[in-house]
Amino acid sequence: MALLYYTLGVLAFVVAMLASIGLHEVGHMVPARRFGGKVTQYFIGFGPTVWSRKVGETEYGVKAIPLGGYVKIIGMLPPGAAELADEVETDAAGNQVLRVRKSNTGLFTQLISDARAAEWELVQPEDEPRLFYKLAWWKKVVVMAGGPTVNLAIAFFLFWGMFATVGNNNDLESRPVVETVSPCVVPASQDQRACTAAELREHPSPAFAAGIEPGDRFVSWNGERVTSWLRLQHLIRANGAAAATVVVERDGAERTLHVTTEVTPRPVDPVDPTKLEKVGFLGVTPVTRAHTGGPLYTLGQMGGMVHDTVAAIGSLPVKVWHVSKALVGLEKRDPNGPVSIVGGGRFAGEIASQHDFPLKDKAVTLLGLIASFNLFVGMFNFVPLLPLDGGHIAGALWEGLRRGWARVFRRPDPGHVDVARLLPIAYVMTMAFVLMGVVLILADLIIPVKLYG
Repeated sequence: MALLYYTLGVLAFVVAMLASIGLHEVGHMVPARRFGGKVTQYFIGFGPTVWSRKVGETEYGVKAIPLGGYVKIIGMLPPGAAELADEVETDAAGNQVLRVRKSNTGLFTQLISDARAAEWELVQPEDEPRLFYKLAWWKKVVVMAGGPTVNLAIAFFLFWGMFATVGNNNDLESRPVVETVSPCVVPASQDQRACTAAELREHPSPAFAAGIEPGDRFVSWNGERVTSWLRLQHLIRANGAAAATVVVERDGAERTLHVTTEVTPRPVDPVDPTKLEKVGFLGVTPVTRAHTGGPLYTLGQMGGMVHDTVAAIGSLPVKVWHVSKALVGLEKRDPNGPVSIVGGGRFAGEIASQHDFPLKDKAVTLLGLIASFNLFVGMFNFVPLLPLDGGHIAGALWEGLRRGWARVFRRPDPGHVDVARLLPIAYVMTMAFVLMGVVLILADLIIPVKLYG
């Protein structure tokens, strides 16, 4: 049964990610058509074609390797200045056909020329007004930003649905209600252990000695009204080794209790629990619940996620290098390091196969995993480097800036930005992305990161 659930979890993740890829490409295709562009292909995956069907001027299909997708918008690369003279030719039937003259004056020049030739192979004279590179710069930005924006929108709506219903388990809300009372005082590093008979007799906690019970809600501390656990914690720690009068609500009635806190080393840094400081100690823990919220709360939470994602993208090459070292046995793999789509599928399988997880918790965790992958994919595609969408966006923004500057100072129009000149960088980046992807996939197959156990 566990194997069945594992398989279902993997399949659910794969289907969700394929849907995300498909919607990403729709995010490019819809505005491209809206602005008059011609979309000739819409494919999920890469490699050999498994299935395709042409509807109107667009061929829709699925390819064998489901690790991405693409839409083909004609005229992404403008013809080079040296090639414009040979742009239009006449074939044997007397029809005019657009052609780009090839050049072989150098390796990079040949690469760029070949890319232009491939780009213009299927362009017909009637397509001239619909070429992508001729669109206004802001339209290019909208088209290229459409894909990753869809991924961010998917992440937003998934997180919103989770936060609005079951809450955000990474943002626990503590109320001034007691969940547990420690019977005795033990070192901070041993908080989870049971008290010995001697400790119960000789060193009871201040809360236990004062008669505080689980379920009590703190109303005030030394006359100051208490509305949050954070404020109560501050008052307790600031009290040192002194007496205090507290009012708690129990069974609908308020009770006044007298406590004497004591000073003991406690963790004061939520990031580093090993950092201790001598503060006032009572001996109670709060009732916590996942914070719930709507769209504004979700946007606020995603702001922090975006910050973390940008930092993760910036350190990705270094982290993948460490994964490669772990792959050959030079070090252990970091359990908090990056994973590939294969690792994500394994996570989904582990989540689904946990027998002690309620169905609701499995569904929520899987949705969180899918949302997190969409957030990463969206942010990664905004990196301003070709072949990523962000590279095209950067080129369009630079074009808008150049043309705007020329208009302001009444200078000649500098024309369209030729992103083809950046193709050598794109080829290098593509090889780097492929290499990182292969390393992560191999690591996820051979030395996988496990969520449980």
